Amino acid sequence: MADHIEGKRAVIEALRSGCPLRSVLLSDGMQRDGLVKDILRKCEQRGVPVKQVSRKRLDELARTDAHQGVVAEAAPFPYRGGGEVLAQAVEDAQEYGRGLIVVLDHITDAGNLGAIARSAESVGASGIVIPNKRSAHVTAATYKSSAGAIAHLPIAQVSNIASFIERTKEEGFWAVAATEHAEGTLWDTDLRGRIVLVMGSEHDGVSRLVLETCDMHASLPQEGRISSLNVAQASTVFMYEWLRQNRS
Repeated sequence: MADHIEGKRAVIEALRSGCPLRSVLLSDGMQRDGLVKDILRKCEQRGVPVKQVSRKRLDELARTDAHQGVVAEAAPFPYRGGGEVLAQAVEDAQEYGRGLIVVLDHITDAGNLGAIARSAESVGASGIVIPNKRSAHVTAATYKSSAGAIAHLPIAQVSNIASFIERTKEEGFWAVAATEHAEGTLWDTDLRGRIVLVMGSEHDGVSRLVLETCDMHASLPQEGRISSLNVAQASTVFMYEWLRQNRS
């Protein structure tokens, strides 16, 4: 997670969305306008400490000079291990007859991560798995785009996506890669039971090695002229088709 969140409205949004904060820093002697009063009220409600610091100190912490005298210190996001998410998915499959793990192969936009998490939590996915390098990570923007869902869904970081997928296969999961180059469409793909849904990066899609690791490839059925949806939209379509096929 980003170390600091700068500016009055950005800090208010972080407090509203449930983003974990260590403290909020206010510049000495700043005017207590309506936005600052809202920040103080929300900090009191959430138990976030408020500290008075010098303007010079805020200038040193902030990446820009547009912090408006307010900087929040973000707490690290509590990532899970890949084994924890897999264990939860196995438990869900045993209890409900279905389990879904969403694997994101090096997506780079934190807002997309949040939007995907919102849909994943909505359909009852067991968790999301992302790489620990060269990938978007959970920031205040993720909390905002997930509408707070990120706080209720396990997010795991792993060192190797392909190796994690192989582990899921040992537990009876089938890995499905979303790719516009697939011959079969989503509607022709069996998503019943234990599924690992693999979504690729915004620019390059699913990497070759990960594609080779997956059991099935599927594309979105399309009638229009635009080549594809963005990764967050496409992920939502795939996840809801999984939910539809696994409905009671």
